[in-house]
Amino acid sequence: LIGLGQEFHEFKPNLVLVQGDTSTAFAAALSSFYEGVPVGHVEAGLRTNQLNDPFPEEGNRRLISQIASLHFAPTKDSKRNLLDSNVTGLVEVTGNTVIDSLFMISKKAFIPEYKGIDWISNKVIFVSVHRRENWGKRLENIIEGIKLILDSHKEVFIVLPMHPNSIVREPLLKSFKNNPRIILSKPLNYFDLIGTLKGCYLLLTDSGGLQEEAPALGKPVLVLRNTTERPEAVNSGTAKLVGTNPINIFKETSNLLLNEKEYQNMSNAINPFGDGRSSFRILDICREYLNLN
Repeated sequence: LIGLGQEFHEFKPNLVLVQGDTSTAFAAALSSFYEGVPVGHVEAGLRTNQLNDPFPEEGNRRLISQIASLHFAPTKDSKRNLLDSNVTGLVEVTGNTVIDSLFMISKKAFIPEYKGIDWISNKVIFVSVHRRENWGKRLENIIEGIKLILDSHKEVFIVLPMHPNSIVREPLLKSFKNNPRIILSKPLNYFDLIGTLKGCYLLLTDSGGLQEEAPALGKPVLVLRNTTERPEAVNSGTAKLVGTNPINIFKETSNLLLNEKEYQNMSNAINPFGDGRSSFRILDICREYLNLN
């Protein structure tokens, strides 16, 4: 939308869909609003109720909600957040389209080969860290927590895709580039990401989307944050907030590595984010809104 320029005026759409809470999503929604084009928001209603955490995502999604005409909420809780905010327009629970994508790709995604990793005898932890609020001291704490895990659990290997931002990348390289039990990979394409999730034992992550994707594959998620816009994951038992304190990261990870019952409780908990048919529901709602049925 932002790059369309004059073409947007000449070929004005009847409806614009934006997904998520990125600054790009907000800019596209705002551009559409200025042009008088209705906005449909996919993944609407996520909230931490702390404006600056995560930053700027919490602000972006709140702002999109104020100008959207169609709100596609992943869960009943996200719908309730929208209704409590007195948004205008239609609010429907659809599930999240990320689960649609995951189910589609997981049928074709194979567990990738990483040098030195035996997926059968090793317990592989998938780690991703990139969020702005975890830069600096919090990232240093996460690194210390990972070191404690590796020192105490010799069967553990770690796959850690490197974020291109040097603020995140450099401390990780400095700490782990010579450690043979950590695979510092380039950012993964979606096939390799899903394949790695299928093979791993658990996740340590500050990602939002992985809190939905990993439980759909039966993988426990330890969230390296103090808040989450997906409390349904925590409430359902598929994820746990562990923060960035290194001792807490070590303790909670060790519990899942050593306590089979605790691991199975998280692994078998029901994923609350959808059944893989969200996109069909969204399409039907859009068609009805545009009188195309």
